[in-house]
Amino acid sequence: MISPRERIECRQGDIANQPDITAVVNAANAELRPGGGVAGALHRAAGPELDRACRPLAPIKPGQAVLTDAFELPNRYVIHCLGPIYGVDEPADELLAGCYRHALELAEQHAIDSLAFPALSSGAFGYPAAEAARIALATAIQTLPTCPHVERVRFVLFDAASHDLFQRTLASFE
Repeated sequence: MISPRERIECRQGDIANQPDITAVVNAANAELRPGGGVAGALHRAAGPELDRACRPLAPIKPGQAVLTDAFELPNRYVIHCLGPIYGVDEPADELLAGCYRHALELAEQHAIDSLAFPALSSGAFGYPAAEAARIALATAIQTLPTCPHVERVRFVLFDAASHDLFQRTLASFE
């Protein structure tokens, strides 16, 4: 049996260009609309159908996750998560963990074998990067045993510093 830790990988790259992954995770806003950062990149790559598919699902609350088709993205699905705004949405750690847990649970419910996460809440939402990485990876490691369909979880980090932080944090769980 493969351990949860062995099912997790970290890569630097573009979340909108993960063609070998079944579902990508959107760092969504409450209204699930196009915006900046990850949400903007995924909406631009997916085309206007993604925005239309999201509208009836909005609004969502911090910690929640919903699923849509991926349209013109090279994936089958997009899982949209609303991370907490640091210093505003409390308890921030529980809400952030909830994003990762609920996304993995949705993946399991839909027999999704692979998904790619960005570093939720650590950009415009202001979550401290090291704490966000620890919560993300700990939650994935804790949740994966209940998700046998999910064979691979990839954390896609935009820059080298974030990638290195996630790699070091993942190694600390060994």
